[in-house]
Amino acid sequence: MIAIRGLRYRCLAIDALEIAPGITSIIGPNGSGKSTLLKICAGIAEPESGILLVDNESPRQTGTGYVNEFPDRNILFATVKDELASPLRFRFTPCRETDRAVHGCAETLGIGHLLDRRMQDLSGGEKVLVAFAAAVITRPRVLVLDECDSHLDGGRCVWLEEALRASGAAYVIRCTQQMETAAAGDHLLYLEKGRVLHEGTPAGVFSRLSETSFYPLSWRWPA
Repeated sequence: MIAIRGLRYRCLAIDALEIAPGITSIIGPNGSGKSTLLKICAGIAEPESGILLVDNESPRQTGTGYVNEFPDRNILFATVKDELASPLRFRFTPCRETDRAVHGCAETLGIGHLLDRRMQDLSGGEKVLVAFAAAVITRPRVLVLDECDSHLDGGRCVWLEEALRASGAAYVIRCTQQMETAAAGDHLLYLEKGRVLHEGTPAGVFSRLSETSFYPLSWRWPA
């Protein structure tokens, strides 16, 4: 369980919240604190006060993978192969083991053809796929995605959903502007002005948002 108690950071003010294992989607208006909460979940930022614990450990003590909202901000190295290898090299994983893992991960995720490409030559969607691969190559316990689906077409969004389920991450926490994507998760949080106004199953949360622009179009006008 991810437990949040008395969390205060910038605009965020969350007194008590528990996030169960599975895929949790976070939605809400711009400026509501969604990306800020994701950064705290990933251990990139630390609360000014209060706690966020992943199975009784801080995010920085837990294996985490993070994909930034902006594709270019995920890039550390010049080639795709080096980008995928970087999380393992930072852990001093032996070279042969790293090489096997890079090729295995790339083939599993269908990006083996990109391994010898330069990162700067990739499209925005391809950069997201590589960033996702780099985030999951160490099989993290927590996987955090900040609107990365906004750079993917419909087919790749379906691919991403399947890859999330197969990633092995106990907790997937993502921010999305696609309500159909949010509805496909296990849990849903709705933030507004730094506070969690609604949380629960997608069906339960969206039932409270039926008169807003956040209600999925496919639910409003079913086929």
